[in-house]
Amino acid sequence: MLKITGYPDRYSAEPGETIAFKVSLEENDRFEARLVRVIHGDANPQGPGLKFRHIPSNADGSHPGFAQSIDAGSYMSVENFPPLDAAFTFYTMIWPTLLRRDDQTILAQWDDKSGTGVHIGLKAGGYVTVTLGGPEGVTQAVAPKAMVERQWYALAVAIDPARGTVRIDQAPIIPYAMSDDRVAADFALSPAHAASGLMLAGTRLADGTVGRHFDGKLDSPILLSGLHPASLQDRLMRTPRDIELGRSLIAHWNFSRKIDTAETVDTGPYCFHGKLGNLPTRGMKGWNWTGEDHAWTRKPEHYGAIHFHSDDLYDAAWETSVAVTLPDDLPSGPYALHVSCGPSDVDATREDYISFFVTPPRDAAKRGTRPKLCFLAPTCSYIAYANHAEHITARGVEILMNRMVHFGHSDLWMYEHPELGGSLYDTHADGSGVAYSSRLRPVLNFKAQYHSWLGGHGSAVYQYNADTHLFDWLEEKGFDYDVITDEDLHRDGLALIEPYDVIMTGTHPEYHSTAMWDAMKAWIDRGGRLMYLGGNGWYWRVGFSDHWPGAMELRRAEDGIRPWIAEPGEYYHSFTGEYGGLWRRLGRAPNVMAGVGFIAQGFDFSSYYQRALDADNPRARFIFEGVPDQIIGNFGLVGGGAAGIELDCITTDLGSPTNMLRLASSEGHSGFMLLVNEEFGPVPPNLGGDQNDRVRADLAFGETAAGGALFATSSIAWCGSLSHNGYDNNVSRITENVLKRFLDPLPFPTSPDTDGA
Repeated sequence: MLKITGYPDRYSAEPGETIAFKVSLEENDRFEARLVRVIHGDANPQGPGLKFRHIPSNADGSHPGFAQSIDAGSYMSVENFPPLDAAFTFYTMIWPTLLRRDDQTILAQWDDKSGTGVHIGLKAGGYVTVTLGGPEGVTQAVAPKAMVERQWYALAVAIDPARGTVRIDQAPIIPYAMSDDRVAADFALSPAHAASGLMLAGTRLADGTVGRHFDGKLDSPILLSGLHPASLQDRLMRTPRDIELGRSLIAHWNFSRKIDTAETVDTGPYCFHGKLGNLPTRGMKGWNWTGEDHAWTRKPEHYGAIHFHSDDLYDAAWETSVAVTLPDDLPSGPYALHVSCGPSDVDATREDYISFFVTPPRDAAKRGTRPKLCFLAPTCSYIAYANHAEHITARGVEILMNRMVHFGHSDLWMYEHPELGGSLYDTHADGSGVAYSSRLRPVLNFKAQYHSWLGGHGSAVYQYNADTHLFDWLEEKGFDYDVITDEDLHRDGLALIEPYDVIMTGTHPEYHSTAMWDAMKAWIDRGGRLMYLGGNGWYWRVGFSDHWPGAMELRRAEDGIRPWIAEPGEYYHSFTGEYGGLWRRLGRAPNVMAGVGFIAQGFDFSSYYQRALDADNPRARFIFEGVPDQIIGNFGLVGGGAAGIELDCITTDLGSPTNMLRLASSEGHSGFMLLVNEEFGPVPPNLGGDQNDRVRADLAFGETAAGGALFATSSIAWCGSLSHNGYDNNVSRITENVLKRFLDPLPFPTSPDTDGA
């Protein structure tokens, strides 16, 4: 099992800055730390092996440590809310989604230490409860009939804390024949002693954490002074508000306001605005959604619901264990804090590599002379796949992989600690898709040594560890380069990448925000030279928010390979108001950016490329210098070949430039390398690579109108072949040839009458 883990407070930092690391120990009370440059993170003995370079820093040495926990689950809190010591009525619209869970909170004004206050909740099976705690003890009322999952109800609860009287009214918004879920019941309980503060969807526990979370949507919570019938709920939610009832209004939280923030707006007279914890999902259709508009920005009154989850997580909020001041002269590149609490063995892993990147100084006066080559670290993809656990939770994974799935200590620890939070590929405990992912938590698959279930036969590396194959090759070949991350590009835009002649991608740059897309396209259109060394790039649109720094949002709308599908009406990002989903569906197919676009995926064996006629075009002469081979990349650490996992190809109908050369195409794929579903309407009978000739990776090159160029390998597995035979192979030679020419400032030709090769 994993005995030590942690995370940094950010994924990129400049030389001279201090980066804080949060570390948790499951055994021992001290750990050793040292700063290292990550050169190769793949432990496969068939390859170069693990490679790190120690960088002396103030982190070196022993540090005290302890076990740190994660308080998962979303909620709303109003810290300054006065005690509800007189009779009151609570109204809300409610859509429960996980009724097998017991002891959920709808509203709480509860002191857990003394067991006093008022708690309105749900018990297992879907029964509304009201609990009063006071001088005579704790008593509870339970509604006699249960709610049904994923159905809207109007809930009204009238309570007189001093007398202990309770009335529960529960009415389905859509009544069904033969159903029995309407409640109108009175109860006599012991009196309650008033508490302070107020929470929705969670209760503050005695140890200071928040628990007893609710799974589902709440819409239009209202508090009135006095005891009122359920029939008034509809009048209260109308606009303009009923003046007579307004005199009794304590609070009315309108969740359709400030959807893009962490604030909940109280439209009542006292402005008891709330704060959201752990990032519940907003921009969600409410009880009154009609389908007349699917964008919350245009019809916010139909999006007054917040979906709370008991397993939401924004910030693990661990204490800093060691703060490292990066040396002023530290070169840009991939780094990690190596932490250990003892020797590892077959039963336990007692070391971790907490990854981050060092970027060039943003201050022009400190930048100095920079290399002309930049690696764009796909941190959006790292965040999207953070703690990807489908292999743990989904059925039939071995069939999809065409092999047994290996579980390491990190996977087992992930299984035992669901509070880590899922990836954008996972679902919440209630079955709804995870729409937000945060880097402010341990991310077990953003580490050197991690073996991924998606990595294919052989090394079984994916995302970050697959990208270390490229780090190693650049180190071996002596190329100087800078690193910037996706978040850096999102923040600073074109100005950040403008100084570079060449940008290299990682193996899987799948996720991009609008700001990132615009900046990269502008850079290419101004003559940049893009080396796209992966597959399935520029696929999904994501969003960031200044209100939730470190978090990223995805809505899996309409098309594409989706482990979960957003509900109709919930395709727009709450962070930005933008329509989510595939860039292809937004008129910006990846072909427009990289010259190629996603065509197939399969996670068993990787194949090779067969040289194509365009390889003999004089424009491609520099690419194949010293490479006479017809077969390219029939070797590699990722699946045994250079063409595998996820593949792209040239498609001019989707925006691939008409001058793109198809230098080589892969062949020999198995029936598990399947055509992606956005490529067909009716399901064809021949989806697999053993039958469908569209399933291929195109090695591609083309010049741009501004004198720049595009080179695409169109395969996630390409970089896994770079180190074969001591780095002396045709994949390595082609990559080196392209990089050297791309670094040459001589412009590429822009017409048939010029020669720039």
